[in-house]
Amino acid sequence: MKRILKTGVAMLALSLATAASAEIRIAHIYGKTGPFEAYAKQSHDGLMMGLEYATGGTMEIDGEPIVVIEKDTQLDPAKGRTLLAEAYGDDDAHIAVGPVSSGVALAMLPVAEEYERILVVEPAVADSITGEAWNRYIFRTGRNSSQDAISNAVALGGEGVTVATLAQDYAFGRDGVAAFKEALEATGATIAHEEYVPTDTTDFTAAAERIFNAMGEVEGEKKLFIIWAGGGNPMSKINAMDPSRFGVEIATGGNILAALKAYKELPGLEGATYYYYEIPDNPVNDWLVEEHFKRYDSPPDFFTAGGMSAGIAVVEAIKAAGGADDTEALIEAMEGMSWETPKGTMTFRPEDHQALQSMYHFRTEIQDGKDYGVPVLVRELGIGDMDIPIRN
Repeated sequence: MKRILKTGVAMLALSLATAASAEIRIAHIYGKTGPFEAYAKQSHDGLMMGLEYATGGTMEIDGEPIVVIEKDTQLDPAKGRTLLAEAYGDDDAHIAVGPVSSGVALAMLPVAEEYERILVVEPAVADSITGEAWNRYIFRTGRNSSQDAISNAVALGGEGVTVATLAQDYAFGRDGVAAFKEALEATGATIAHEEYVPTDTTDFTAAAERIFNAMGEVEGEKKLFIIWAGGGNPMSKINAMDPSRFGVEIATGGNILAALKAYKELPGLEGATYYYYEIPDNPVNDWLVEEHFKRYDSPPDFFTAGGMSAGIAVVEAIKAAGGADDTEALIEAMEGMSWETPKGTMTFRPEDHQALQSMYHFRTEIQDGKDYGVPVLVRELGIGDMDIPIRN
């Protein structure tokens, strides 16, 4: 009898110890080093702030602590694929978040399907992630190329407008231009020329000359729409070539604060942006802006807001699913789920798990005390203002 009692006590102690050690493991797999390092830091800071905000500062869900496992893809697709498999297989991560690069994301998608675990894509943008390369374990909180493209088409397009494009020659750039062209047609505008250059291009002279030659004889309003990520932003260099000689205005979407310094040379430039900290008016953004200034003595940036949106989504999904262990329950909870973010309400579309969200038509202003062109709101483009196609 004593032996049975001792065994029972031991089993109870083991059970309590196991329960006490239960934790929710979230892997953040992103390009901490490399050309997108600034994006990566913002994304991670935002993710941690989102987890904090959604848990009321406890970093626990139903008493289980959240453990965040960081892995650096170094922007290498093969490495990203290996690290995600390692996170699911060796670290037993319940959910993964990331990466920064669209090329890395596309390499990672099949791994989520193989392990039957959730991958929340943030902030990689290529349409194909929630398009032809998508599988049911993929959810994206970041905007996609179509959301960028359609919002910019609404902001820039119109009858009699002719547009040339310049983009990087990989998934982000090509998907972005393809979606922009499709969206622009509905506005009555036309595309005169497409130019693609390597991601590490620093000399844009030849590309600009080809664009100017294509646009030189065109009548009416002419715009050069630039889609770019990372360093070497071509806007300043092309502006220095005086495109106004050919009647061409430079246009582009929003960007991180560091990149907005180039916008200061172009007051009145228009486009559509994903986020600028002074635009959204809601309690989540108020908290983010206040806390970010306290902690970093700077405003939150483009991908900080995105990372926070992902963190909140993860917490809300786990709460709704009753835990992180059951992937099918998580999928059921997340399909059609709406949650509050720094940009307002986002909703995961059930058909492709793309987060539908607002975008913002802006016009650049020069403001005292700011060393960059400030994107001032022209109008908010809500979910209902953009017909985002389902591409899978």
